Amino acid sequence: MSAAAPAELDLDRLDAAVEAAIAAGEAGSLQVLGYGEITLVIGWPSEAPTVAVKRLPPFRDRDQVERYAQLLDDYVAALRERGVAVVDTHLRTRADADGGWRAYLVQPLAPREQLLDEVLRRTTDHQTGAALLDALARRAVAAVDARVGLDAQASNWVLAENGELSLLDLSTPLLRDGSGADRLDLGLFLSIYPWALRKALRRIARDVMAQYHDPRTVLLDAASNLHKERLDQWIPPFLASANAHVDPPLDAGAVRRYFTRDRRLWLLMQRLRRADRAWQRAARRRGYPFLLPPPYDYGPQELPRGGDSP
Repeated sequence: MSAAAPAELDLDRLDAAVEAAIAAGEAGSLQVLGYGEITLVIGWPSEAPTVAVKRLPPFRDRDQVERYAQLLDDYVAALRERGVAVVDTHLRTRADADGGWRAYLVQPLAPREQLLDEVLRRTTDHQTGAALLDALARRAVAAVDARVGLDAQASNWVLAENGELSLLDLSTPLLRDGSGADRLDLGLFLSIYPWALRKALRRIARDVMAQYHDPRTVLLDAASNLHKERLDQWIPPFLASANAHVDPPLDAGAVRRYFTRDRRLWLLMQRLRRADRAWQRAARRRGYPFLLPPPYDYGPQELPRGGDSP
């Protein structure tokens, strides 16, 4: 992975457009491709996108940027060593006027119809969809252990021209060192939440990150996200594939319970960030440094009931 993005990317223009949107508090003319729990993905340039760009939380100094860049390289190498194809990803950074650094992850723009969740949404052939989910489960189990973690949800994958799945989401490199400590600087990503809550949120974040190092929980999380994407019809075949690799087996009831807990957590996080933005603007009379997604439901409020066995 190269540290330099494609030559055609005008980083100054991109950064100015994102900063203008943040100052306005809305995306405006930006071509938003998707909102994640942490940040947003935009198509750039806005008038005719050729790349997908993800803005990372602000870095406090150059050392923090360089540590993240090295971690990202090491994570991509570890995934590829374990048979996980990764979309070509570039990190672009620039210093800001306050001594901090802004950073963007840049990838070739994948056609929306090739994203795995969209493929599953359109697929009517059970065998084709089941085969893709089986490939996802096998790749996740082969990659995940105490050192390497993975967020394997369907929306994080793209179906390449050769029919192989490639991982898109690399913004939170889930890699541990030899002592078992997370190499990712949690402070970077906790900076998007209110300062007074960051100590408590650090404990929650560590628990969440630990889940992505357990193959069974990784597959449970991926199944739960099929509920989030309203792809419930694909949960039974996915569980059938997952249960070939994990013990005790997963069932539909466990997936529902996990989704309900996960939905409650992320909706709370959304409310905290929106409340923080309102407080920063009204009480402190200062700008809010992040562009938030519009309010979203995080999947259905009620899940379909079914048997608890895949």
